[in-house]
Amino acid sequence: MPEVACASGIQFTGAMLGFPGEDYTTPQTIKASGGFGNPADRLERLARLRWALERTTALGLTDLMLHAGFLPEIDDPARSALLDTLAEAGQLAQEKGITLAFETGQETATLLRRTLDDLKAPNIKVNFDPANMLLYDMGDPIRAVEILAPDIRSVHVKDAKRPRVSGQWGEEVPLGQGEVDIRRFVQTLKKVGYTGPLVVEREVGDQAGRLRDVAHGLTFLRECLAE
Repeated sequence: MPEVACASGIQFTGAMLGFPGEDYTTPQTIKASGGFGNPADRLERLARLRWALERTTALGLTDLMLHAGFLPEIDDPARSALLDTLAEAGQLAQEKGITLAFETGQETATLLRRTLDDLKAPNIKVNFDPANMLLYDMGDPIRAVEILAPDIRSVHVKDAKRPRVSGQWGEEVPLGQGEVDIRRFVQTLKKVGYTGPLVVEREVGDQAGRLRDVAHGLTFLRECLAE
């Protein structure tokens, strides 16, 4: 309930939307089921977005993060229809005074940059997750910061290793134990002038293990920020 969250004393930086039916079993299943990627799901998910925008407002927040779905390449005939849907999503959010932040990882930074430029929506930004770029094997997260810098609205600080076999998942690991190079990542965020929230995220393991890893991540992140 929004009123319970608001009374909790927790400081929120934004809300996150996931869609019923998204299947993260493999990269292939989430490509087929994620975000607005499947044309058959778009009307229902726009309705779900309207609900999420209302909840975001009720929480007193101005940012809603989500996965847009796998973005088609520039020459893909399916690209135009998906961009129309994303533009509609941006317009719905704008009417509520909310910024949509598409989470990185399911596409290269260059393709996301081109998509943002094509949409030309002032309230569509980026929720940057460097580990996702490794989990999906979609390029160098450090270089991606430089490419997406003007539109990075929020950051999930998470670490991972690339997949050993093409088409499979990479491995999420505790902060500082993966291939992101978190110290350099933080330095690059500083270099491009990012001053928004840094949210330590851990999605693997049981509750006790995740809490332990988040506590470790917060300590490690503070060390990186102090350097």
